[in-house]
Amino acid sequence: MSAAELEARLRAIGAERYHDRHPFHALLHGGRLDRGQVQAWALNRYEYQRCIPLKDAALLARIEDPQLRRVWRQRIVDHDGDGPDEGGIARWLRLTDALGLDRELVESGRALLPATRFAAQAYIRFVRERSLLEAIASSLTELFAPTIIGQRVAGMLANYDFVSKQALAYFDSRLHQAPQDANFALDYVLRHARTREQQEAVCAALRFKCDVLWSMLDALHFAYVEPRLPPPGAFLPQACSPESDA
Repeated sequence: MSAAELEARLRAIGAERYHDRHPFHALLHGGRLDRGQVQAWALNRYEYQRCIPLKDAALLARIEDPQLRRVWRQRIVDHDGDGPDEGGIARWLRLTDALGLDRELVESGRALLPATRFAAQAYIRFVRERSLLEAIASSLTELFAPTIIGQRVAGMLANYDFVSKQALAYFDSRLHQAPQDANFALDYVLRHARTREQQEAVCAALRFKCDVLWSMLDALHFAYVEPRLPPPGAFLPQACSPESDA
């Protein structure tokens, strides 16, 4: 494939498989979830946010080109910050705080859905074990992030009186970080995926990452929407204090 053909193929994968198409997001953005269901989403999504700098650190350790390392390490800074209470993870915790979740419960991970934990760890393993090209390609879901961020912020502010603009501050920075990161990764992939085998591999990597995000929403929908069967040990709305061992 030419570079233009490969890019078109990658964008088609996102159009078909990105998790903005999942029914759970339609409920979340449309104001059709109750507070407990929104809490469950934020608590489980924290695990994914927590693992992003871990997967980027795993990728960084494999990069021998200093210039590429200098660019990629900014992703870790974006999420971890340069100090306490800075960065994307800290902003996500302020969202869970605003939703009334106990911070120790959120950070401990003990109330996660098993599928959330498995999916996040699968992403780290993928980045650690696959080729550098595939690892970088797996980040290309960021190409499609600005659309879903806009829908999420507008929908949640319009529909939930328990959510404020300050609580959603995490998404403000991602509106410019995600496109910048995605454009860099896309350029890298288009320049380095030269053979048909490499091109198929990067397409498969993007499909895998879409599956990671989709599977987490599948688990949320099953546990908290229909048929509402949270597994043992998972977060239970109305029972979210540390003492309840949710």
